[in-house]
Amino acid sequence: MALGTRTLSGPRLPAARGTATHLIILCHGYGADGNDLIGLAPFWQRLMPTAAFVAPNAPERCPGSPGYQWFPISRLDPADMQRGVESAAAALESLMSLHVGLRRARKPAAIVGFSGLLAGTPPSLGPDTPPILLVHGDADPMIPVEAMFESVTALGKAGAAVQWHISPGVGHSIDEQGLVLAGGFLAMAFRGILTRRSPEVSCPLS
Repeated sequence: MALGTRTLSGPRLPAARGTATHLIILCHGYGADGNDLIGLAPFWQRLMPTAAFVAPNAPERCPGSPGYQWFPISRLDPADMQRGVESAAAALESLMSLHVGLRRARKPAAIVGFSGLLAGTPPSLGPDTPPILLVHGDADPMIPVEAMFESVTALGKAGAAVQWHISPGVGHSIDEQGLVLAGGFLAMAFRGILTRRSPEVSCPLS
């Protein structure tokens, strides 16, 4: 995948049945790589057999680590995070993330975020904004679960339809229940079942 002066590569999985009708892009976190996430694809293909998957590696190696980074992270400072996601946006423009997905002219069918946060203030979101699901463990030592609630509030105020789920006892990881909820969410979005709610409305998904 050539993106401007950068080329992203990573594992892929074709549709389990026939020609792919949808593409699910799995963006890994700091210090990981595409191999960490492509293993989710077979689990979700049970629900979405005509979906193809791609899990690109971020463009930069983490210093002193075999993993990759979309941008350097030394602390969870809001200004630093904002600058980081803006610098990484060019590499992800033809792929996806929460930051980029909300700003693209051609919106994705849905956005799912695990153990993350929304850096900066989202733009004013219109009726074509994709439905969003955020999943977070309440024992996450890297990004506290409070960051999810802050993201949900900001997205709701901007006009997004947001659902969320807290995984009890889960750290900076994804548990089976989160996988099940996310798979069902994506499958419904692909079928056009999920509808946009009124601004400033969010609800838990369980």
